[in-house]
Amino acid sequence: MPADSLPAPTVDWLFLDLNSFFASVEQQLDESLRGKPVAVVPVMSDSTCAIAASPQAKKFGIKTGTNIGEARRRCPELVLVPARHDHYVDFHHRVIKEVERHFPVQSICSIDEMACKLDGPRRPLPAAIDLAQRIKRGLRERVGECITCSIGLAPNRFLGKVASDMVKPDGLVVLLKEELPGRLMELELRDLPGIGRKMEPRLNACGILTMRDLWEGGREDLHRAWGGVCGDRFWHALHGGPSEDEQPVQSKSVGHSQVLAPEMRIPPQAGVVARRLLLKAASRMRRLKYRATHLHISVRTEEGPKAEAQAKFEAVSDSIALIRTLTKLWQNVMRQARWGRVKKVAVTLHGLESESQPQQLDLFGEGVAAREQREVLSRTLDEINQKRGRDSVVIGFTPDSTRRSSGPKIAFTRIPDLAEFQE
Repeated sequence: MPADSLPAPTVDWLFLDLNSFFASVEQQLDESLRGKPVAVVPVMSDSTCAIAASPQAKKFGIKTGTNIGEARRRCPELVLVPARHDHYVDFHHRVIKEVERHFPVQSICSIDEMACKLDGPRRPLPAAIDLAQRIKRGLRERVGECITCSIGLAPNRFLGKVASDMVKPDGLVVLLKEELPGRLMELELRDLPGIGRKMEPRLNACGILTMRDLWEGGREDLHRAWGGVCGDRFWHALHGGPSEDEQPVQSKSVGHSQVLAPEMRIPPQAGVVARRLLLKAASRMRRLKYRATHLHISVRTEEGPKAEAQAKFEAVSDSIALIRTLTKLWQNVMRQARWGRVKKVAVTLHGLESESQPQQLDLFGEGVAAREQREVLSRTLDEINQKRGRDSVVIGFTPDSTRRSSGPKIAFTRIPDLAEFQE
């Protein structure tokens, strides 16, 4: 068969990774930041770490997690910008809308990553490349000229992500199954998703030191290194096997954590932040139509030790009852921490039950009616805060004391609902 009549090679997945997303959004919103080294930070302090860095800052070795004091030494011209997570969520949804003008999104992998499982007409490589280029052009023209992405085209979602990381910013990389391992041999083990600082030594202990070793290793070698079926799945994905369908995960907990600004680290101020985080979690839980049966709080002090406390109770969702429980737990946890300066606090509601589940009558307590009244009050406060703005009405502290330090944060794999920015 003549070469020009051979069928075009095919790919099954398009993986899109937004470049320097948070910093790019800030540059899109503020033209004065364009072309400058920018670091997005949780608080304006040299003791904090960068949440994101612009491409210009990355040229100085500044990246997510870089200490800002060190970043300033590397790049004295570095511009710090306080994180504005509501804008990042807004742009996240704009990006999805634009991508879906061209092709449906199959998986939202994180705030800045998504994947499309290609259909028959888009699987041939020329059509897939055309789709990728149209998406890139659409993002620049309709979302913003600073919003660029790197795209990987590959036989599965895992290799699509690997390909998207190979050329940044604004890359387009193809990994064909029939050409594997091919360009994978250019990579280090830590370049692959799922291999971090803890996993790499385990692979080394199994005699896997290089990408060549990893590729030539048997499925049983990776099973042993991972200690289970995760190794089998990794081997399967690395060699171009089909991606497993994602299954929806039911939420079993609701919580928030916060690294505190230096002025908020004395125990009384840290306690106020803990109450604020609990109110946020309780409001979100009510919006999801759950009640909680377990409250857990943990703190980490500046010296490093971690302290934690927890309580179990009958299913509740009202903020007043939860604040009462937190107040008792706070005394416990701070005694463990010897009332030291608090660097980080986390509050989590566990044991979630549907609010449609009937409540059990407490024969020796205040009864269901009183709890229902408090739930109605808590929902009323939620409605006021949604309409009038976050912290219009709060319980147990002055709103301005935590307004700056306890807004919604994004754990990259969980995108907050826009409603959370009023909780």
